[in-house]
Amino acid sequence: MKAVVMAGGEGSRLRPLTLTRPKPMLPVVNRPLLGHILHLLKEHEILDVVITLQYMATQVQDYFGDGRSLGMNIDYAIEESPLGTAGSVKNAHPYVADGEPFLVISGDALTDFDLTALLKYHRGRGALLTMALYHVSDPLDYGVINVREDGRIAQLMEKPSWGEVTSDTVNTGVYVVQPEVLDLIPTGRAVDWSQNVFPEMLTRGEGIYGYVADGYWCDIGTLNEYRRANGDLLNGRLRLGDLGQHIGGGIWTGGAVEIAPDAQLFGPVYLGEEVQVKGGVVVHGPAVIRDYTILDNRVRVDRSIIWRNCYIGEGVELHGAVIGRQCSLKARAVVFEGAVVGDRTVVGEGAIIQSGVKIWPGKEVETGAVVNHSVIWGSQGRRLLFGRYGVTGVVNVDLTPDFVARLASAFGSVLPKGSTVTINRDAHRSPRMIKRAMISGLPSAGNHVLDLRTVPIPVARYYTRTTGAAGGVHVRLSPYDQRVVDIRFFDRNGLNLTHEQERAVQRVFFREDYRRAYMEDIGNIDYARDVVDVYARGYLAVINSQAIRAASFKIVVDYAHAPTAEVLPELLEKLNVEVVPLNARIDPNKTSILQAEFWSERAQLAKITGALNDISLGVRLDVGGEKIFVVDDSGINLSDPVMAAVMAELVFRTHPGSTIVVSVDQSQLFERLAGRYGGHVRRCPIDTQALMQAAAQDGVAMACDGTGNFVFPAFHPAIDGLVALGKLLELLALQPVSDGAFCRVPPRDGGWGQGFPGRCDVGADLPRS
Repeated sequence: MKAVVMAGGEGSRLRPLTLTRPKPMLPVVNRPLLGHILHLLKEHEILDVVITLQYMATQVQDYFGDGRSLGMNIDYAIEESPLGTAGSVKNAHPYVADGEPFLVISGDALTDFDLTALLKYHRGRGALLTMALYHVSDPLDYGVINVREDGRIAQLMEKPSWGEVTSDTVNTGVYVVQPEVLDLIPTGRAVDWSQNVFPEMLTRGEGIYGYVADGYWCDIGTLNEYRRANGDLLNGRLRLGDLGQHIGGGIWTGGAVEIAPDAQLFGPVYLGEEVQVKGGVVVHGPAVIRDYTILDNRVRVDRSIIWRNCYIGEGVELHGAVIGRQCSLKARAVVFEGAVVGDRTVVGEGAIIQSGVKIWPGKEVETGAVVNHSVIWGSQGRRLLFGRYGVTGVVNVDLTPDFVARLASAFGSVLPKGSTVTINRDAHRSPRMIKRAMISGLPSAGNHVLDLRTVPIPVARYYTRTTGAAGGVHVRLSPYDQRVVDIRFFDRNGLNLTHEQERAVQRVFFREDYRRAYMEDIGNIDYARDVVDVYARGYLAVINSQAIRAASFKIVVDYAHAPTAEVLPELLEKLNVEVVPLNARIDPNKTSILQAEFWSERAQLAKITGALNDISLGVRLDVGGEKIFVVDDSGINLSDPVMAAVMAELVFRTHPGSTIVVSVDQSQLFERLAGRYGGHVRRCPIDTQALMQAAAQDGVAMACDGTGNFVFPAFHPAIDGLVALGKLLELLALQPVSDGAFCRVPPRDGGWGQGFPGRCDVGADLPRS
């Protein structure tokens, strides 16, 4: 027996879910709705199938192909314009014209009817057409059927009012049809079974029979019915094969999944392939979480459906919601009962989607927004690309390879064609992926790429500035959140882009006004040569090497498992500095660590520094090589503001009358120190870009912000922890030591140790914090 599946419906009442796919392709738990229908046909040995298509036909064809993967034979009858339910079957006539009865089944319904019993009934009655009927509690939205005792259909009333309802038996859209019925349907015209064909057959007295079927049937015509169908399949109310592997407690999986030990799942729940359920997550069924979706820490899911490739951020709550494909819901967002979020939508942190709201695909709900009405027209979009740390986002959620390739094209488009862009990354695999995607975008805009591989950020900045590059890019894993990647863009001086330059990149990106290079204008991609050597030559040229060598320092250096371990040791060796190294092996998994681990490692540095003999100081560099954190010789961690003041006094003492730059939030102590040595202090906004721009002005000896950032513009006007350490050693080496008296910023007990040469009593003017 052959079957014709009517699958051309648009599904307008199911919008926004059907805006990007035909209704038969809506996923119902573990497969598309049409997949369940084909499974039912195969269970009853109906293997030759014709699928009628009109709306988004290629999606169905691409997914199911010729049916061989299912052990079936599938053909397609495509309508150029809608032909109605009967007209579409007439259009499939060439595939079923063999004189045998065939099955017609709606592609909009989920059912487990006994099709074998339906066919047996049809043949037993000698019917021209047999209609499968079903008892429902609310027949108003269906075709109500009255059946005589002999099984013949006496009356059909399409979508009656309550006053017209005479039966609870309805038409299910499942028929067994003799081929001669197709002669009643004109070719190429829109014809409906219930409106046209059945009334004409009843008028003629043709033999239409009704078979009241047992089992389950649900016409998925509304969003409520779609949710109900998923819940019913999970709850076992129909028999359509296994949902996957049952791991207990009403939990089914479609493949390998990751479930945190403290996650709580209350079935029935379906988890698709490679779903990740993080710590503290609570899921109450019936719930569907499809393939490759991530439920981050402390997410709450209650009776909701989440399609594939979604990211559900920390603390998000979903109550009776449907979340479309490739959506990103940021931390603490809440979606209430009956709301539907369309594909590729981004919901900002703390946003609230109220009950019944529908978000059309591709929208962006702003952080903290409360959405009371459906968002249909227009696209909110991402209004800003750049933030405090450049372009930032969750890897493979906000920052996908295709997104960053376009971002790189936008950056390249604002630079001169044929110019060179350097690109660098940290050691983690996430920045590696993002960097490679960006490398593909830059040549497309006609830019040459110099790949610096993995070097400290200051090295990348210096190389960009000194080799004639038009700009640079550094990709790093955020030191504050290992799920987040930061993309920092440099100008030709190796500094962060100005706000005006950032806006120029944004304009190109949002307008998609990319410069496209053709043929010989496409840029080259090469590895940069002698990157560390170029930096080392400049470094040693601005450091008083002779003074440092003469001092014969012995220090402890914590490299934080970062690329500085491949640059700084050789420099310190040339300066005759004996080093006790810590964490000198690069470890990509240490690129982003928790604050507790950071402070634990600083405490370890202090303990080791204080325990060793003849140690001048201990220092830790951050993973990017930009910040330094200093420990004195007795093992006391100097706070960042105190270290900034110490460095300022050393600069003023060594170079009286010099000028430094300090951020506006730092103590007035800097002005008092400047007054003591005839120096000058300039204040800048609390921003690293502002600090570097101020440092680039004439006459500035040093800039600092009290957070471990130092700039010595004689080398280059960028934050540089490697140079900061070198200059600290230089300044200490140049201090006069006559009586062997040493001092340092006083510890909390008010005592003085023996760390930095010379009298340095800045600590008396600083708060103990």
